[in-house]
Order: sequence, then structure tokens, then C-alpha cells
Amino acid sequence: MVRVLGSAVLIGAVILVAGRPLLPAQVVGFVSIVALFFHAVRGIGRAEAVIFLLLCLAVTFIIENIGVATGVPFGSYEFRVAPNLPHVGEIPIIVGPLYFGMGYCAWVIACIILNRWGIRPDDRFSLFALPVTAAFAMVQWDVVMDPPNATLWRAWVWHKGGGFFGVPLTNFLGWFLTVWLYFQLYACVVWKRAAGVASPRSRAFWLFPILLYLASGLCHVLPWLMDADLRLADGGDRVWSAQDLRESTVIVMLFTMLPTGLMAILRLYDRAHLPRQPEA
Repeated sequence: MVRVLGSAVLIGAVILVAGRPLLPAQVVGFVSIVALFFHAVRGIGRAEAVIFLLLCLAVTFIIENIGVATGVPFGSYEFRVAPNLPHVGEIPIIVGPLYFGMGYCAWVIACIILNRWGIRPDDRFSLFALPVTAAFAMVQWDVVMDPPNATLWRAWVWHKGGGFFGVPLTNFLGWFLTVWLYFQLYACVVWKRAAGVASPRSRAFWLFPILLYLASGLCHVLPWLMDADLRLADGGDRVWSAQDLRESTVIVMLFTMLPTGLMAILRLYDRAHLPRQPEA
């Protein structure tokens, strides 16, 4: 009961404060990442949770640093968030753990949608299908959160702006490449490993990362309803309406992250849908 109550409080806090990247959102984000790591330890095993974390951090910090230095693959941009935090190269240290937290949620969602209840690939199809599906779920989050964080809050800025409220298409292509790569590496590493968890977890257990994924999209509703309109200039000096940006963020969330999360929940609680048995 305590664990359920704590999960509900955390999910509610994400919805209430994570839409504005201020100190309360940073605290809630840190707590969420820690909670998701311990969920991964219980769900996929300690060794595989650490493998997932290390691959995620290595790939994302390497590619993000290349991106800042060269503009490839995300476009020409720079981070302005958390200048007083430690950095890995040019990247604030919080960036890697955020990739891990949402990446784990996206991986769980992909496994449930594709009926891999071991939360890992179990045949050649899922070896490649899981990373691609998880990458799309992960990039949906980026499509939702990038315009408000970049153009409204200036946590990071594209020097030449971009067509999606100051964010260029190259950013989303770069995100897909980055997250697909660490999902694919993880899938290849764990495919032939013995499972780290002796028995499957309950449906309710897997609900937590799905709800956190949904909460990270729903958190943009309150700013849209409550915050004042402003005129914003992106890095390319194009002017946007803050209210248009917020409304577009909510529209995109309602038809990307929300259906993806709901699809995973429906699959999770489909009593007629038996867990798939691994192939010999």
C-alpha cells in the first residue's frame, strides 16, 4: 500500500510541476529517475538494469557531445539549462539520466505492446522490432517537450531555429538515431543472457512506468490552461506565440504519447491476451 501511494504521489507531482522546468520539476525528475532505476532492478534484474543504464549514458553523452561540437545529427544547438551543474563534456549531467528514465519507460511500453512479457527480445523479430518501437515511443516524448523547453524556457537553443516552434526536423531524426542505437545495443547484449528475474512481475507492477510516461506528457496541460501568452523569438529570430506553442504541445501529446500509453495499458490488462512464450 505504501508503494502504491508513493507511486501515485510521484505521478501526480509530475503532472502538476514537470511542465515548467523550474526547481520543483528538477526535484521531481530526479526522484522519478531513481524510482525508475529501482523499478528496473526489480523488473529486469540488477545486471540488466545496470547494462541498460551504462549503455544509455555512454551513447547519449557521446552523441550529444558530437552534436554540440559539430551540429550532427541534431542540428546546430547548445544547452543553456543547469549551467552550475557538473557537465560531461559540454552536456549537463542530468541529460543522460533523463534519457535513461524515459528510455526505460519507452522500452517497457514497447515490450508490452509487442507481447514480450520478459521485457527483453526472445527471437530475431523482437531483437529488431523492440528497439524500433521503443525509439518511436521515446521520440514522441521529445516531439512533445522540445518546443516548450527550447523556445519558451530556453533550456537549449537551436542557433538557426526550426519549423516546429524553433525546433528543426534534424533534432527529431537525431533523437531517433540516438535512442534506437542504445536500445539496439541493449537488445543485442541481453538477447542471449539468462533472464535476471526468476518469475514474471504482475500487470500492476508494469503499470508504473507507463503512467510516468503518460504523466510526462500530461504535465503540459496546466501551463496551456493557466500561463499567459508571450511573444517568443527562437534562435533564428522567428517570432512565435507562447500560447500557440503550448496548445500545439497539448495537441501533439493527445495524439502521440497518450494513445501509445493507452495502447500499452489496454494490452497490459487484456485478460484474453496470454503472455507470448519464447520460441525454442
